[in-house]
Amino acid sequence: MEINTPDWVKDAVFYQIFPDRFAHRKSAFGQNGYPFKPTNLQPWGAKPTYHGFMGGDLLGIIDKLDYLADLGINAIYLNPIFASASNHRYHAHDYYQVDPILGGNMAFFEFLHAAHDRGIRVVLDGVFNHASRGFFQFNHLLECGAESPYVDWFHVHGWPINAYDLRAKKPNYDGWWGNAALPEFNTDTTAVREFLWGVATHWLEQGIDGWRLDVPNEIDDDAFWQEFRRRVKAINPEAYIVGELWQDAARWLQGDQFDAQMDYNFTRAAFGFFAGDNMDQRDTPGMGYGLMPTLTGQEFALELDRLTNHLYHAEVVQAQMTMLGSHDTPRLLTIANNDKTAVRLMLLCQMTYPGAPNIYYGDEIGMTGHADPDCRRAFPWHDESVWDRELLADVRAYVHLRHEIPALRRGTFEVLYADANMVAYQRRYQQGEIDSTAVIVFNRGTSPQSITCPVGFAGQLPEKLANPGKPLTAGKKYVVNGRSARIWAN
Repeated sequence: MEINTPDWVKDAVFYQIFPDRFAHRKSAFGQNGYPFKPTNLQPWGAKPTYHGFMGGDLLGIIDKLDYLADLGINAIYLNPIFASASNHRYHAHDYYQVDPILGGNMAFFEFLHAAHDRGIRVVLDGVFNHASRGFFQFNHLLECGAESPYVDWFHVHGWPINAYDLRAKKPNYDGWWGNAALPEFNTDTTAVREFLWGVATHWLEQGIDGWRLDVPNEIDDDAFWQEFRRRVKAINPEAYIVGELWQDAARWLQGDQFDAQMDYNFTRAAFGFFAGDNMDQRDTPGMGYGLMPTLTGQEFALELDRLTNHLYHAEVVQAQMTMLGSHDTPRLLTIANNDKTAVRLMLLCQMTYPGAPNIYYGDEIGMTGHADPDCRRAFPWHDESVWDRELLADVRAYVHLRHEIPALRRGTFEVLYADANMVAYQRRYQQGEIDSTAVIVFNRGTSPQSITCPVGFAGQLPEKLANPGKPLTAGKKYVVNGRSARIWAN
């Protein structure tokens, strides 16, 4: 089967936003058609809780688009935005209405247009495996019982439905991982399938640029996702479909279902090499990462080679969403045990590796946090003194370097050298008049090490970042200081 992925994703640098915690614009609410914002909100920057809301909204994100554009961001992945009684909004009440606390549909369209005006694509979070107890059809079951016309929309095992008296007995319907608040759709029902496909196409018709799919493997039905893809691509052939798949995902990446996955395989490898024995893994065994092993340079190089050259088709590799953290994981800096040098090396690797990098909001300024809900703290616009400005400047430089060098966005991947502490790889892209090459060398050890330039380079590659302009010359030895990297590229 021919595999095609959206061309724009190859050039994308994503920024993931958890809407309740990124930014807010209080002054607009209750005016000019925007809904009033409720008053029982946590103070911005308070310790996050499972059920508390801080009141972040889409108008606030608009106000920060210039910040994102300056960082080099050209795509945004938004965690769920539809009406919901949870701060993370994975409990959807209405898939056609943007949550009023976020500003409602009017604010979303204003945000979408403002992002597109700046050349920033917008990908929404699609939660199609489960809804909420407040979802209309499930609420219908609560009210009408076995006589409801919607009895086949969910997996119900007895009547009346027990959705709330959970101390006395377990829920008598299927909820995601047994969670009564997340009743699972019965996607064998034609009306349910059509409803979910209709949601997907509706928001594409409104102008979004793709879907990130929450736990899509829980809908264990290739035909469902094949039809999902057909309908999505019929609306916009360049729409991005990326699945939350934590392990190898070849089944879904054959060209007939998803374009790519959130590449947590890369994440684990990066932590294993750059953070190594210093990782803080108190929270990882209980979530998708699992216990991440320390990797030598040789092991890291083998894993990168496997992920890029042996696991998936090249088109899929170029479309992978490369991750160093998300709303489901402890913060990058926290797992790295506050080692900002390791964090810098990981971010630089992410920006020079195949796929579309995704920055979880605030990682660029050194935000910290353990497992949910601590990893979902408010972005500290209210206290910029806590920002790591040097880290922010470095991340900006890495992102802009990726935009500058075609090989870093679209090039092939080849390991040139690896030992216990060093890894060197090459990216190469040739298309028409473009002939771009990049050589990236990492030394995660504490002592300087030398590396000899491979045959085939004759001074045509100037160095970037550390010693700008100095050429890479065949046969010459180059010293890479401990816990640092060097890059040559054109």
